[in-house]
Amino acid sequence: MCSSRPHSQTLSTIIPSYGQFYVDLLRKCLESSNLLRGRAIHAKLFKILLPSVYLHNHLLNFYAKCGRLNYALKLFDQMCERNVVSWSAIISGFVQHGCSHQALSLFSRMQHDSMVAPNEFTVVSALHACSLSENPIHLYQMYGLIVRLGFESNVFVVNAFVTALIRHGKLLEAKEVFEGCPNKDTVSWNAMMSGFLKHSYFQLPSFWYQMISEGFKPDHFTFATVFTGLASIFDLSMGLQVHGQLVKSGHGADICVGNSLCDMYMKNWRVSDGSKAFHEMTCADVRSYTQMAANYLHCGNPGKALELLTEMLKMGLMPNKFTLATAFNACADLPSLEDGKRFHGLRIKLGSQVDICVDNALLDMYAKSGCMDESWVVFNSMPNRSVVSWTAMIMGCAQNGQAREALEFFDDMRMEGVEPNHITFICVLYACSQGGFIDEGRKYFSSMAKDHRISPGEDHYACMVNLLGRAGHIREAEELILRMPFKPGVLVWQTLLGACELHGEMEIGKRAAKRAIDLDGIDPSSYVLLSNMFAGLKNWESVRMLRKLMENRDVKKVPGSSWIEVENVCSVNPA
Repeated sequence: MCSSRPHSQTLSTIIPSYGQFYVDLLRKCLESSNLLRGRAIHAKLFKILLPSVYLHNHLLNFYAKCGRLNYALKLFDQMCERNVVSWSAIISGFVQHGCSHQALSLFSRMQHDSMVAPNEFTVVSALHACSLSENPIHLYQMYGLIVRLGFESNVFVVNAFVTALIRHGKLLEAKEVFEGCPNKDTVSWNAMMSGFLKHSYFQLPSFWYQMISEGFKPDHFTFATVFTGLASIFDLSMGLQVHGQLVKSGHGADICVGNSLCDMYMKNWRVSDGSKAFHEMTCADVRSYTQMAANYLHCGNPGKALELLTEMLKMGLMPNKFTLATAFNACADLPSLEDGKRFHGLRIKLGSQVDICVDNALLDMYAKSGCMDESWVVFNSMPNRSVVSWTAMIMGCAQNGQAREALEFFDDMRMEGVEPNHITFICVLYACSQGGFIDEGRKYFSSMAKDHRISPGEDHYACMVNLLGRAGHIREAEELILRMPFKPGVLVWQTLLGACELHGEMEIGKRAAKRAIDLDGIDPSSYVLLSNMFAGLKNWESVRMLRKLMENRDVKKVPGSSWIEVENVCSVNPA
């Protein structure tokens, strides 16, 4: 009768070949995330072969990387023999799927219940778990172990340790560990670069120069990080230098580098250079288009932003929630209702993939386009509403002649238990000003500090001055300014001056104008308001003298402009 297993004399040759065959199959299952087939291989392996640590480890790695951590842990606990690969695989699997607490528990178990010492890969996985953990004390415990194991000069361990320290905000400690490493590599420098970008981006330029001076070559991650930092500190001069080095390095085709390069130019208001860099990108994705459109919007060109997003759609790229929010903000700035409705259709197609920020931008777009009925529909369809949602509706009503409805919205918001913020009160006070609701305005203004612990800022005082001034309470408005707990800025004095122009209040108007011009002598608004007040009172001599003063001080009136859309092309025209 034949044995069900191969003869003992041939086991040494058959098992390795069979084992490697099934290991290769497991790798293919892992690449395709085919859990069902992987489990079938698992079952077959233990029917035809003697179990081994080698096969167990590959099965363990398969389950862990597929995210079946319960299967992996069960298999791990059933193993009669475990080596450092076994421990590293199970710990790495839990880290990979965000289970830092369980990973650290397993690492602790390895040290206390096992005779197996961790190697550099185990320690790196444990450090990654520490970086995900909320408690930084694990990091300091790991440092003692690293020294005991003699890994303090191991660049892979040092890089993981530096990264973990940075994620816990320990930038100084990370820099100390970095500087103590005798064999740094580019990854080490990149880890510190990301730390400076997150916690102290003003130090990025000097760190970049240090890296170059020590002979290290930046890679695509280095360039992307540096350009992002330079965009934050508006350092165009260094940005041009780094761009020159990028051209020589050959990393310019990387999409992340291209995105950050465009962002650096646009944040520095070099629109033509940013546009050129964007169009030279070999493979722009939805993030590239969205970021570039947002930058056009930042630079005051919403028409170009919409043009770029339309180009993206024609290329077949599917917008994400950030794309839609940018598109709605651009439509609101123009305003371009037809484009807004088109992007609204895309928002409906995305369904639950969008979040509350997109719907807030959508209802704001309709409100700024004067379509309050559509804003109401969007608002009522939102499953969740934030303070931004309510504030956008309050402002929309106030701007579209529905001041009373704006205040009703505020009352409903309070009934819903949503706490207003300082911007909400600006909108509420603006609504009171638009509706001439003086008593309500006084009530809401006094309730800010008393009921909501919000100290009124200059914008709130400007709204109150506007409310009182428009109603003809000029002297009360001036007294309110003089009682402000901080030094009044240009805005409140210009607001008072505008009220004086409206009601022909010469003396208070001249005082307000003097205060505004003393604070900012080159702002044309103060001169124009005062000149209009003089003209309204037929005081042409004062108008002439004021215009002469503007010429002597080189103060120029900024011309107005308006957007016009002809055959789906938006253009700006001087007023």
